[in-house]
Amino acid sequence: MRPFLHGLLVLIFIGCAAAPYKTGKINGVSFVAARSAIDTTHTIPVVNINANAAAIMPFGFIRDKSHPEIIHNSDRQWFGETREGAKQYIEELRKHDINIMIKPQLWLWHGEFTGYLKMDSEEDWTRLEKSYSDFILEYAALAEEVSAEVFCIGTELEEFIKNRPAYWSALIKDIKLIYTGKLTYAANWDEFWRTPFWTELDYIGIDAYFPVSDMQTPTIEDCLKGWEKHKQGLKGFSEKLNRPILFTEYGYRSVDYTAKEPWRYDRSMTSVNHEAQNNATQALFDAVWNEEWFAGGYLWKWFVEHHNVGGMENNQFTPQNKPVEQIIKAHYKKK
Repeated sequence: MRPFLHGLLVLIFIGCAAAPYKTGKINGVSFVAARSAIDTTHTIPVVNINANAAAIMPFGFIRDKSHPEIIHNSDRQWFGETREGAKQYIEELRKHDINIMIKPQLWLWHGEFTGYLKMDSEEDWTRLEKSYSDFILEYAALAEEVSAEVFCIGTELEEFIKNRPAYWSALIKDIKLIYTGKLTYAANWDEFWRTPFWTELDYIGIDAYFPVSDMQTPTIEDCLKGWEKHKQGLKGFSEKLNRPILFTEYGYRSVDYTAKEPWRYDRSMTSVNHEAQNNATQALFDAVWNEEWFAGGYLWKWFVEHHNVGGMENNQFTPQNKPVEQIIKAHYKKK
């Protein structure tokens, strides 16, 4: 990947060995797992928008809080959600010089928010910790095997982290025994202030669904004003911890009020509003991408079957086959 670090800042992070980097920002996509293997027809669309990085997202599944074991790398999962599938995706993307973040994620049955994952007994916490370590360390080993530039140790797990901080510090040490590249964690936009272990990682990772406009069709100008409420805090936080900020996810739906609560994806939002998606996306690029404290980000989200997804009737996050795709392409071309 292409973080902004250079010169003296590289020396600051020397405590964690890392793969060599190219100059520039991380212009990434979140490459969604699919049922089967991929080939060049699936990766060329990523190249065509000038992306230089991709997040690969194998999954683990938890039935419910009373069954805290994580099911992962199972023959019941889609190919792209498994270790074999993640490796095959990476090999195909590498053919186009795409840098890699491996970002294992949890799915709670019925789509419950992972940030609420919290056990009711010490026994269940211990079971969850053992299972989570097995899950994460398996993909840390894959990250080392494929020389992934970045490894993400978790995504939006605030209650787990708040209640078991000692476990997380120990887990990071275990990961570093296996993986020698850059580490991050994907904190929710309103969580990262409280995440306790940033100084043990290389990037402050944020799923960047910051509210920036209450308008039905937000203008670029209004979104930029909204970003001003967040930028000073982000800059100060980065400088305080001496770590760059990485948007482990960012993006907007093509829907009314997309910048008001960007994390929302419920089906009650039925409008289609491409101008809203265009303006909010352009404003994010204008607001943060050239800041020295900002390392780049991974667009949410990019599907494998490019020609069969997105489009003018789609109001979800994907930019594929929508006007916003050209905005992203033009911005990513700047490197």
